[in-house]
Amino acid sequence: MPINIPNNLPAITILKNENIFIMDQQRASHQDIRPLRIAFCNLMPLKIVTETDFIRVLSNTPLQIELDFFYMDKHDSKNTAKQHLNIFYKTFDQIKHNRYDGLIITGAPVENLRFEEVDYWNDISEVMEWSKTNVTNTLHICWGAQAGLYHHYGIQKYPLEKKLFGVFEHKISDNKIPLFRGFDDTFLTPHSRYTENRIIDIQQNPGLTLAAWSEKAGVHVVISKNSRQIFVTGHFEYNSNTLKEEYERDLSKGLPIDLPDNYFPDDNPKIRPMVRWRANANLFFVNWLNYYVYQETPYDWI
Repeated sequence: MPINIPNNLPAITILKNENIFIMDQQRASHQDIRPLRIAFCNLMPLKIVTETDFIRVLSNTPLQIELDFFYMDKHDSKNTAKQHLNIFYKTFDQIKHNRYDGLIITGAPVENLRFEEVDYWNDISEVMEWSKTNVTNTLHICWGAQAGLYHHYGIQKYPLEKKLFGVFEHKISDNKIPLFRGFDDTFLTPHSRYTENRIIDIQQNPGLTLAAWSEKAGVHVVISKNSRQIFVTGHFEYNSNTLKEEYERDLSKGLPIDLPDNYFPDDNPKIRPMVRWRANANLFFVNWLNYYVYQETPYDWI
Protein backbone atom coordinates (compact mmCIF):
# COMPACT_ATOMS: atom_id res chain seq x y z
CA MET A 1 0.00 0.00 0.00
CA PRO A 2 1.33 3.48 -0.82
CA ILE A 3 0.92 6.78 0.97
CA ASN A 4 -2.49 8.37 1.26
CA ILE A 5 -1.86 12.08 0.73
CA PRO A 6 -4.15 15.05 0.09
CA ASN A 7 -5.62 15.34 -3.40
CA ASN A 8 -3.77 17.87 -5.60
CA LEU A 9 -0.65 18.00 -3.42
CA PRO A 10 2.13 19.10 -5.83
CA ALA A 11 4.23 16.06 -4.86
CA ILE A 12 1.70 13.74 -6.53
CA THR A 13 2.58 14.81 -10.06
CA ILE A 14 6.33 14.87 -9.38
CA LEU A 15 6.41 11.40 -7.85
CA LYS A 16 4.11 9.78 -10.38
CA ASN A 17 6.52 10.95 -13.06
CA GLU A 18 9.23 9.08 -11.13
CA ASN A 19 7.06 5.92 -11.09
CA ILE A 20 6.47 6.24 -7.32
CA PHE A 21 3.12 4.71 -6.36
CA ILE A 22 1.01 7.36 -4.62
CA MET A 23 -2.60 6.95 -3.49
CA ASP A 24 -4.85 9.97 -3.15
CA GLN A 25 -7.56 10.27 -0.50
CA GLN A 26 -10.40 9.26 -2.82
CA ARG A 27 -8.85 5.91 -3.72
CA ALA A 28 -7.65 5.24 -0.16
CA SER A 29 -11.18 5.66 1.19
CA HIS A 30 -12.26 2.47 -0.64
CA GLN A 31 -9.76 0.25 1.20
CA ASP A 32 -10.91 -1.44 4.40
CA ILE A 33 -7.74 -0.87 6.39
CA ARG A 34 -6.57 1.38 9.19
CA PRO A 35 -3.66 3.40 7.83
CA LEU A 36 -0.72 4.41 9.96
CA ARG A 37 -1.24 8.05 10.84
CA ILE A 38 1.97 10.05 10.63
CA ALA A 39 2.15 13.70 11.68
CA PHE A 40 4.70 15.67 9.70
CA CYS A 41 6.13 18.82 11.27
CA ASN A 42 7.70 20.65 8.35
CA LEU A 43 10.16 23.31 9.50
CA MET A 44 11.95 23.70 6.17
CA PRO A 45 11.46 26.89 4.13
CA LEU A 46 10.92 25.07 0.80
CA LYS A 47 8.08 22.95 2.09
CA ILE A 48 7.01 21.42 -1.23
CA VAL A 49 10.53 20.10 -1.86
CA THR A 50 10.67 18.61 1.63
CA GLU A 51 7.22 17.04 1.29
CA THR A 52 8.25 15.40 -1.97
CA ASP A 53 11.56 14.08 -0.61
CA PHE A 54 9.95 12.44 2.41
CA ILE A 55 6.95 11.02 0.56
CA ARG A 56 9.39 9.43 -1.88
CA VAL A 57 11.21 7.46 0.85
CA LEU A 58 8.05 6.64 2.82
CA SER A 59 6.33 5.09 -0.19
CA ASN A 60 8.20 1.76 -0.33
CA THR A 61 6.27 -0.13 2.32
CA PRO A 62 3.23 -2.45 2.11
CA LEU A 63 1.62 -0.40 4.89
CA GLN A 64 -0.85 2.33 4.05
CA ILE A 65 0.25 5.69 5.48
CA GLU A 66 -1.80 8.82 6.06
CA LEU A 67 0.15 12.06 6.46
CA ASP A 68 -0.98 15.11 8.42
CA PHE A 69 1.20 18.09 7.55
CA PHE A 70 1.53 20.86 10.12
CA TYR A 71 3.77 23.87 10.63
CA MET A 72 4.71 26.48 13.20
CA ASP A 73 2.06 29.07 12.39
CA LYS A 74 3.62 31.76 14.60
CA HIS A 75 6.65 31.75 12.29
CA ASP A 76 6.33 33.72 9.07
CA SER A 77 7.00 31.28 6.23
CA LYS A 78 8.45 33.40 3.40
CA ASN A 79 9.34 30.67 0.91
CA THR A 80 6.07 28.76 0.65
CA ALA A 81 2.84 30.28 -0.61
CA LYS A 82 0.19 30.95 2.02
CA GLN A 83 -2.33 29.26 -0.26
CA HIS A 84 -0.32 26.00 -0.11
CA LEU A 85 -0.20 26.14 3.69
CA ASN A 86 -3.90 26.96 3.94
CA ILE A 87 -4.90 24.06 1.70
CA PHE A 88 -2.54 21.27 2.77
CA TYR A 89 -1.34 22.15 6.28
CA LYS A 90 -2.78 22.36 9.75
CA THR A 91 -1.53 24.20 12.79
CA PHE A 92 -0.37 22.35 15.87
CA ASP A 93 -3.42 23.58 17.77
CA GLN A 94 -5.59 21.82 15.19
CA ILE A 95 -3.93 18.43 15.65
CA LYS A 96 -2.67 18.36 19.25
CA HIS A 97 -5.77 16.56 20.51
CA ASN A 98 -5.08 13.67 18.11
CA ARG A 99 -2.95 10.59 18.65
CA TYR A 100 -0.50 9.51 15.96
CA ASP A 101 1.38 6.34 15.20
CA GLY A 102 4.43 8.35 14.14
CA LEU A 103 5.77 11.88 13.99
CA ILE A 104 8.51 13.33 11.77
CA ILE A 105 10.17 16.61 12.75
CA THR A 106 12.30 17.98 9.91
CA GLY A 107 15.43 20.05 9.93
CA ALA A 108 15.42 23.84 9.78
CA PRO A 109 17.95 26.47 8.61
CA VAL A 110 18.41 27.89 12.13
CA GLU A 111 21.28 25.81 13.46
CA ASN A 112 23.64 28.76 13.93
CA LEU A 113 21.19 30.23 16.45
CA ARG A 114 21.00 29.14 20.05
CA PHE A 115 17.91 26.99 20.49
CA GLU A 116 16.20 29.60 22.67
CA GLU A 117 16.83 32.27 20.01
CA VAL A 118 14.70 30.46 17.42
CA ASP A 119 11.41 32.35 17.19
CA TYR A 120 9.32 29.18 17.43
CA TRP A 121 11.41 27.41 20.09
CA ASN A 122 8.61 27.39 22.68
CA ASP A 123 6.22 26.01 20.06
CA ILE A 124 8.49 23.20 18.87
CA SER A 125 9.28 22.37 22.51
CA GLU A 126 5.55 21.98 23.09
CA VAL A 127 5.37 19.63 20.08
CA MET A 128 8.24 17.50 21.39
CA GLU A 129 6.71 17.32 24.87
CA TRP A 130 3.32 16.42 23.41
CA SER A 131 4.93 13.64 21.37
CA LYS A 132 5.79 11.71 24.55
CA THR A 133 2.10 11.05 25.24
CA ASN A 134 0.40 11.31 21.86
CA VAL A 135 2.85 9.62 19.44
CA THR A 136 4.13 6.04 19.34
CA ASN A 137 7.47 6.96 17.75
CA THR A 138 9.09 10.25 16.77
CA LEU A 139 11.74 10.63 14.08
CA HIS A 140 13.83 13.81 14.39
CA ILE A 141 15.90 14.94 11.37
CA CYS A 142 19.03 17.19 11.26
CA TRP A 143 18.27 20.36 13.28
CA GLY A 144 15.15 18.56 14.47
CA ALA A 145 17.47 15.87 15.87
CA GLN A 146 19.68 18.43 17.58
CA ALA A 147 16.62 20.18 18.99
CA GLY A 148 15.18 16.89 20.24
CA LEU A 149 18.43 15.81 21.88
CA TYR A 150 18.64 19.19 23.60
CA HIS A 151 15.00 19.32 24.70
CA HIS A 152 14.73 15.74 25.96
CA TYR A 153 18.30 15.06 27.16
CA GLY A 154 20.13 18.38 27.46
CA ILE A 155 22.63 17.42 24.73
CA GLN A 156 24.38 20.52 23.36
CA LYS A 157 25.29 21.27 19.74
CA TYR A 158 28.66 22.75 18.78
CA PRO A 159 29.73 24.86 15.78
CA LEU A 160 31.97 23.27 13.16
CA GLU A 161 34.94 25.05 11.60
CA LYS A 162 33.20 24.80 8.24
CA LYS A 163 30.04 23.30 6.81
CA LEU A 164 29.90 19.50 6.91
CA PHE A 165 28.77 18.91 3.38
CA GLY A 166 28.69 15.77 1.27
CA VAL A 167 28.05 12.03 1.34
CA PHE A 168 29.80 10.14 4.13
CA GLU A 169 30.39 6.53 5.11
CA HIS A 170 28.87 5.33 8.39
CA LYS A 171 29.20 2.34 10.67
CA ILE A 172 26.52 0.64 12.76
CA SER A 173 27.24 0.19 16.45
CA ASP A 174 25.15 -3.00 16.75
CA ASN A 175 23.79 -4.86 13.71
CA LYS A 176 21.00 -6.33 15.86
CA ILE A 177 19.29 -2.93 16.08
CA PRO A 178 16.02 -3.38 14.12
CA LEU A 179 16.39 0.03 12.49
CA PHE A 180 19.37 -1.31 10.53
CA ARG A 181 18.14 -4.79 9.64
CA GLY A 182 19.22 -5.57 6.10
CA PHE A 183 21.90 -2.85 6.00
CA ASP A 184 25.44 -3.49 4.83
CA ASP A 185 28.26 -3.20 7.36
CA THR A 186 28.86 0.35 6.17
CA PHE A 187 26.47 2.70 4.41
CA LEU A 188 26.39 6.17 2.88
CA THR A 189 24.23 9.15 3.83
CA PRO A 190 24.32 12.84 2.89
CA HIS A 191 24.99 15.52 5.52
CA SER A 192 24.66 19.28 5.29
CA ARG A 193 25.13 21.24 8.52
CA TYR A 194 27.25 23.78 10.36
CA THR A 195 26.96 22.24 13.83
CA GLU A 196 27.39 18.85 15.46
CA ASN A 197 26.55 16.73 18.46
CA ARG A 198 29.55 15.03 20.01
CA ILE A 199 29.85 11.27 20.27
CA ILE A 200 31.12 11.41 23.86
CA ASP A 201 28.01 13.33 24.98
CA ILE A 202 25.75 10.65 23.50
CA GLN A 203 27.77 7.77 24.94
CA GLN A 204 27.77 9.27 28.42
CA ASN A 205 24.00 9.74 28.50
CA PRO A 206 22.30 6.65 30.01
CA GLY A 207 19.07 7.35 28.13
CA LEU A 208 20.59 7.16 24.67
CA THR A 209 22.21 4.66 22.30
CA LEU A 210 24.58 5.74 19.53
CA ALA A 211 23.28 3.55 16.70
CA ALA A 212 25.31 4.83 13.73
CA TRP A 213 28.31 7.11 13.39
CA SER A 214 30.98 8.27 10.96
CA GLU A 215 34.67 8.95 11.36
CA LYS A 216 34.23 12.12 9.29
CA ALA A 217 30.64 13.13 10.00
CA GLY A 218 30.45 12.05 13.64
CA VAL A 219 27.06 11.31 15.22
CA HIS A 220 24.48 10.11 12.72
CA VAL A 221 21.68 8.05 14.34
CA VAL A 222 20.78 8.04 18.03
CA ILE A 223 17.98 6.02 19.63
CA SER A 224 16.41 6.53 23.04
CA LYS A 225 16.61 3.56 25.39
CA ASN A 226 12.84 3.08 25.21
CA SER A 227 13.12 3.23 21.37
CA ARG A 228 10.34 5.81 21.11
CA GLN A 229 12.61 8.61 19.91
CA ILE A 230 15.05 8.46 17.00
CA PHE A 231 17.45 11.26 16.11
CA VAL A 232 19.10 11.44 12.67
CA THR A 233 21.67 14.18 11.99
CA GLY A 234 22.03 13.28 8.30
CA HIS A 235 19.58 13.25 5.41
CA PHE A 236 18.51 9.83 4.19
CA GLU A 237 15.66 11.62 2.38
CA TYR A 238 17.80 13.81 0.10
CA ASN A 239 17.18 13.38 -3.61
CA SER A 240 19.90 13.17 -6.24
CA ASN A 241 20.23 16.93 -6.80
CA THR A 242 19.77 18.32 -3.28
CA LEU A 243 23.47 18.77 -2.50
CA LYS A 244 24.09 20.15 -6.00
CA GLU A 245 21.36 22.75 -5.54
CA GLU A 246 22.65 23.68 -2.08
CA TYR A 247 26.17 24.05 -3.46
CA GLU A 248 25.00 26.29 -6.30
CA ARG A 249 22.83 28.34 -3.95
CA ASP A 250 25.72 28.94 -1.54
CA LEU A 251 27.98 29.92 -4.44
CA SER A 252 25.42 32.39 -5.76
CA LYS A 253 25.24 34.00 -2.31
CA GLY A 254 29.01 34.32 -2.14
CA LEU A 255 29.23 32.01 0.86
CA PRO A 256 32.42 30.05 1.55
CA ILE A 257 31.55 26.55 0.38
CA ASP A 258 33.63 23.55 -0.70
CA LEU A 259 32.49 20.96 -3.19
CA PRO A 260 30.33 18.37 -1.44
CA ASP A 261 32.50 15.42 -0.41
CA ASN A 262 32.14 12.13 -2.25
CA TYR A 263 29.29 13.38 -4.46
CA PHE A 264 30.26 14.60 -7.93
CA PRO A 265 32.18 12.08 -10.07
CA ASP A 266 35.84 13.18 -10.18
CA ASP A 267 34.75 16.20 -8.07
CA ASN A 268 33.46 17.78 -11.24
CA PRO A 269 30.23 19.74 -10.58
CA LYS A 270 29.42 19.63 -14.31
CA ILE A 271 28.96 15.84 -14.14
CA ARG A 272 25.67 14.41 -12.92
CA PRO A 273 25.92 13.39 -9.22
CA MET A 274 26.04 9.72 -8.29
CA VAL A 275 23.30 8.53 -5.93
CA ARG A 276 24.60 5.79 -3.64
CA TRP A 277 22.32 6.18 -0.63
CA ARG A 278 18.86 5.57 -2.15
CA ALA A 279 18.63 1.88 -1.18
CA ASN A 280 19.81 2.66 2.37
CA ALA A 281 17.26 5.44 2.66
CA ASN A 282 14.36 3.29 1.52
CA LEU A 283 15.35 0.48 3.88
CA PHE A 284 15.80 2.88 6.81
CA PHE A 285 12.27 4.25 6.49
CA VAL A 286 10.75 0.81 5.87
CA ASN A 287 12.42 -0.43 9.07
CA TRP A 288 11.27 2.62 11.01
CA LEU A 289 7.67 2.22 9.91
CA ASN A 290 7.65 -1.54 10.48
CA TYR A 291 9.62 -2.11 13.69
CA TYR A 292 9.16 1.19 15.52
CA VAL A 293 5.70 2.30 14.42
CA TYR A 294 3.51 -0.51 13.04
CA GLN A 295 4.75 -3.24 15.41
CA GLU A 296 4.45 -0.97 18.45
CA THR A 297 1.35 1.15 17.97
CA PRO A 298 -2.01 -0.01 19.43
CA TYR A 299 -4.67 -0.79 16.84
CA ASP A 300 -7.18 1.47 18.60
CA TRP A 301 -4.57 4.16 19.42
CA ILE A 302 -6.32 6.79 17.28
